Amino acid sequence: MQESDSIIDHLFEDEKLTDKQKKIIEAAIDSFSEKGYSGTSTSEIAKKAGVAEGTIFRHYKTKKDLLLSIIAPMLAKSIAPFVIKDLYKILDTKYDSYEGFLRAMIANRYVFLKHNLPLFKILIQEIPFHPELKEQFMEHIAKKVYTRFESLVVYFQEKEQIINIPPASVIRFNITTIMGYFFTRYLFFPDADWNDDEEIEITIQFLLHGLSPLAKKEDDSP
Repeated sequence: MQESDSIIDHLFEDEKLTDKQKKIIEAAIDSFSEKGYSGTSTSEIAKKAGVAEGTIFRHYKTKKDLLLSIIAPMLAKSIAPFVIKDLYKILDTKYDSYEGFLRAMIANRYVFLKHNLPLFKILIQEIPFHPELKEQFMEHIAKKVYTRFESLVVYFQEKEQIINIPPASVIRFNITTIMGYFFTRYLFFPDADWNDDEEIEITIQFLLHGLSPLAKKEDDSP
């Protein structure tokens, strides 16, 4: 659990957590990522943490308070700064080609997910069911990233490297395709025999050919 400990220390560095609190949070992250919020009971978390169930409620009024205590600092201290600092570097760079941008974007996401998979799983699983999480996600990430992403799309459309469709559609195609690969790779079939380099290349080529302007057909008529 050494990696989880480092994540917890980072997320809660401004708070003085007891050893029991750290164990509760660590157990909650493991359980929520494995079974989801609704499929996890506080008694399971307590057992995994090696504490009495009442200890959880001394620190967190409800199971949802425990969930929010994990997600809120994750968005504020881990995901949001990562997006702002590292992803902005990619979105603000004027790449010579759309392909260069895609490779930088996927490499950036790949590294982040590998180091934050349990927390990422919780976020993806629970956002649709908790308005508070959706609101925090929109505030910390989505609104801040969209404008930069949109300007990058327009830039490549002006260079005629992307078809002339609404930028929002281009962004959606990029996100769903890239994240679809990551979801399948790390959430749905993590134990499959993956060739990551090959799969990433296929993903890039799909986006390149799917969003590139259609080649003009030559007139074969006599």
